[in-house]
Amino acid sequence: MITLSNLISRIPGGIAQGIIWGIMALGIYITFRVLKESDLTVDGSFATGGAAAVMMITSGISPWIAVICSFLIGILVGCVTGLIHTKMKIPAILSGILVQFGLYSVNLHIMGMVANVSCNPSKNNVFITMRSIPKAILVGIIFAAVLIAIMYWYFGTEQGCAIRATGNNERMAKAQGINVNNMKVIGFALGNGLVALAGALMAQYQGFSDVNMGRGAIVIGLAAIIIGEVLSEIIFPKGCQFFTRLIFVIIGGIVYYLIMIVVLWLRVDSNDLKLATAVIVMLSLAIPNLKKGE
Repeated sequence: MITLSNLISRIPGGIAQGIIWGIMALGIYITFRVLKESDLTVDGSFATGGAAAVMMITSGISPWIAVICSFLIGILVGCVTGLIHTKMKIPAILSGILVQFGLYSVNLHIMGMVANVSCNPSKNNVFITMRSIPKAILVGIIFAAVLIAIMYWYFGTEQGCAIRATGNNERMAKAQGINVNNMKVIGFALGNGLVALAGALMAQYQGFSDVNMGRGAIVIGLAAIIIGEVLSEIIFPKGCQFFTRLIFVIIGGIVYYLIMIVVLWLRVDSNDLKLATAVIVMLSLAIPNLKKGE
């Protein structure tokens, strides 16, 4: 039985994990909202980032270098999805499924054909762990703030604006001389890079990497994005800037995880959490339309 005091005690941990999921959602935001493409690679690239980070950390490599390498590996994975989509003319959603499917075997090879690898913070050097929740929250906030600042700057550059233009109107972007295929590949790469980075943070936080740790990541990321958008529309009914929307993606990740804690507090079977997530996403998608009377 989870008492009210136990519920309150779980909130800090929920915030820490929510920030990490929010960082992952920033990557999904690039493909889902900026490029207007559905990329299902993230379920695999999240686990790839975690697997790569844990294997490097347990080998004695600095966790900071491990996180950077995970980001670069995620970029490579995103490039593969983008090239399959643009060069082979396979729909984005199917390209993501194919790469995600193949990454299961890749992730097993990364982890030495073991489905689960421990990264004990007592034996390995990590900078974010559930054993120190306040520090984990601080590290998560710093990562989120830096990434949001970089994304805001980048999408204001010529290349970033070209990516946004590709997502807004591909035909018009072509007419302006933009190589839309290249912009798509870059968008997929950056999105999966952030997802893999979040996977590296989550693996350190929970103390292990698992070949299935990314399962359902796309739904969680979408939930964070949609919840954040609903909250931003409530607070800023006349609209808000791109920078503010990115902040609300992180807030959406935190709110999502806090909702999951409450769901568990209400004694919902843990096996039904994915069903609860699906319901939350469905309601979040429906609320804006219901408010408009559509």
